[in-house]
Amino acid sequence: MIALAFDPASNPLNNNEWSFPLLECIHILGFTLSIGTIAIVDMRMLGLGLQRHTLRELAKAMAPWTLIGLAVMLISGPMIFSSDPNMYLHNLSFKFKMIALVVAILYNYTIHRWVALREPEPAAGRVVGVVSLALWVSVVAGGLFIAFF
Repeated sequence: MIALAFDPASNPLNNNEWSFPLLECIHILGFTLSIGTIAIVDMRMLGLGLQRHTLRELAKAMAPWTLIGLAVMLISGPMIFSSDPNMYLHNLSFKFKMIALVVAILYNYTIHRWVALREPEPAAGRVVGVVSLALWVSVVAGGLFIAFF
């Protein structure tokens, strides 16, 4: 078992009946904002909406909101982790989620962003959009299954 510098039993998230659920809601709101804005750009790449706007305009307009959502998620996530680090570190779904999250963020700020700012051929845009959506769905699925593994 991993020895940690603090006792999770003394963590305020474990000693107040409202703190953990509230933080979980904040975490989910961050995810909703970031993944929602990324999905808007992905749907445009797939040709499924917002055709009045160029992909470049849409990507630039969504970028600050995506970043705010990611910041909320990346601040609240470690706080949730601190409530029971040993459980999370031994949870296969959590490990999957963390790997998927790193890959999704790297993909979003490299390939996805590069393509979104350059009005790609429709086929290339569809591939990038589908891969992006699949990565973010994987992150969410990993998070949902933490309770079951």
